This record gives sequence, structure tokens and C-alpha cells, in this order.
Amino acid sequence: MTTQGATAVGIANIAMDGTVLDTWYPEPELIDGAGLVSGSERLGARDIPASMLKLVLLDEDRMVEQVAVRTTIADLQASPIDAHDVYLRLHLLSHRLVRPLELNMDGALRRLTTVVWTNKGPCTPDNFEFVRTALRSRGLIHVYGIEKLPRMVDYVVPSGVNIAEAERVRLGAYLAPGTRVLREGYVSFNCGTLGAARIEGRLSSAMVVGEGCDIGLSSTVMARRRADGQREPITIGENCIFGVSSGALGLSIGDNCTVGSNIILEKDTQIWDADAGHHIAAAALNGQSNWTVSREVGHPEPVLRHVWQ
Repeated sequence: MTTQGATAVGIANIAMDGTVLDTWYPEPELIDGAGLVSGSERLGARDIPASMLKLVLLDEDRMVEQVAVRTTIADLQASPIDAHDVYLRLHLLSHRLVRPLELNMDGALRRLTTVVWTNKGPCTPDNFEFVRTALRSRGLIHVYGIEKLPRMVDYVVPSGVNIAEAERVRLGAYLAPGTRVLREGYVSFNCGTLGAARIEGRLSSAMVVGEGCDIGLSSTVMARRRADGQREPITIGENCIFGVSSGALGLSIGDNCTVGSNIILEKDTQIWDADAGHHIAAAALNGQSNWTVSREVGHPEPVLRHVWQ
């Protein structure tokens, strides 16, 4: 009996207090994890490629040590155990080795620390102005953000995709070939596209959209949070269209569906079923295919019409 696991050799940035700021894994791989133990170990010079050896150093300006590590995950269905583990899972997703919702990301963000992301590398927020002064000798310092997750393109650049604004795609996003993320689009971690799609709206974590989808400007597709803080996964099928400022919150959608502009569907949203001639809750559409919901004259609520194939 096999258990899907993963392993990789990477370079970690570790603050002077031992906090892991990030870990970069250039070549992660899936393995049979049966009988293995999850964890990370520091590597010596003879255990890493020459191309990575020069990255092992002490950056005194950033007050960060760069070390080589080997991380092993015995079972991707088990929860992450530390920051190295989380970063390997994020790399697996962005390298398209596993799909969103196919591995356990419960509690992932709790394993990470808040980081100042700069063009000179990750830094701790504490005493950053002192660090900035030290780094100025190496040129202008650009701060990209202060948060737990970095930009995907600083770690992984998947083939066959367009990303107009790097800041708006997090490490851990899964972008299928042919996907275009336009300037106002946003893709979080552990979510993405399973086929070529156009993303100009916002995709939350714990959800996927299928091939041929068009997520319009200012639209939102969001998985709801459970009582334990984790998101309840949702899926959007193939060839679905979300108009400007539309959305689906906590609602899975089948194939060939359209949500008109300025319509937000939640499970308790009341809509008029034009075929049945009465009101229904949007929850009735959960997982259903071949329908449109739009604004129509004479109806204050959105109107549902089924599209018979």
C-alpha cells in the first residue's frame, strides 16, 4: 500500500531567533511516503548541488542565515507540521505536481510567520528600519508586502500562463496552462484553475475553477470559513461566466453556468425560478449545471433560467 508523500532540497531563510522566514524548493518531487517520517534536516556542503552551495551564507545586513535543508512529507493527507512543510506543499501546488483540494492544508497559515518581503530577500518586521539602513548600501530597497505568503513568481514561474501583476498571485496558486490572470485578478494559495481560464476577479483559497471559465472584473468566488477557521472547499465547473462585480460565496457551481453582473449568490440568496414560477434559495443550485442567473425587468430579485443542452 502506497502513501503519497513529497521531498525536496531547498534553501531556507532563518532569522537569528530561529524563525523560518521562507524556504525555496527548486525541484520538489512526489514520492511513496510509506514508512517515512515527516520532517526537515539541515544539509552539509557535500549533500547539495554546487549551484545551491553559493546560496548558503550569513546575510548580516538582513540578520538572516541562509541554510540548505531537505524536507520530507510522508503523507500529504496529514496536516503540515512546520513552516518547511508548508512551503513544500505550496511549491507542489505552484509546480502543478498536485492540485488544490488534493492535499491537506489545514492550519498552514498558522505555521508561517509574518514577513517583510523585499527585493533583497525576506526580513523580520522587528527592527526593519535598522535592517533597511544596513541594506541601503546594496541599493534601493523595495518592500513588496508585509504578510505571511510571498508572490508566486519569486519562487515558481509555471509554463503557459500570463500574470499581469505579480503581487496578485500567491505562492501555492495552481494555474493550468492557458490561464490568464489580468491586472485586477487575484489568486490565493491552494486554489486556482484546472484548465485554461481568464481571471479578472478574486479567487479565495480552498476552491478551483474549471476550464473555459471567465471570472469577470471585481467578481469574487470565495469558500466560506468553518467554525474551526478552515475554509469549506468549493468547485466551479467548466465554461462558467461571472459578470462584473458578481460572485459566489460558499456555493459550488456545475458546468455551463452564468452569474450576471452585480449578482452575489450565497446559499440563502432568494432568486426567482422562471421555469418553476416561484422563489428558491440559491442553495438549490449547489453543484447544478446549465443555468443562468441575471437581472430582468420587473423582477427585484435575480432570475434563474435553465439552459437545456
